[in-house]
Amino acid sequence: MKEITAKELEDKLAADDKINLIDVREDVEVAAGKIPGAKHIPLGEIPDRVGELEKDEHYYIVCRSGGRSGKACEFLSQHGYVVTNMAGGMLDWKGETE
Repeated sequence: MKEITAKELEDKLAADDKINLIDVREDVEVAAGKIPGAKHIPLGEIPDRVGELEKDEHYYIVCRSGGRSGKACEFLSQHGYVVTNMAGGMLDWKGETE
């Protein structure tokens, strides 16, 4: 599975505003703040909402610590999506949140 650090993703976002981010945390976690522009799809809803994603796009998947986003990456990559897990999750995120 491809991984990126929180700092690498922050730098990538600063350089390119067309990054596709998916936050797979639960509603209460996202309410405390998410990376600006991230689409919120809780992990349990990924199988039902996979149709919202384009197979020709690259997605960066985020959760609290990197575990749930890793599971989402496994599922999505098995279904033909190009994904990268943000290692360390929001616990490692130092950038701005919304």
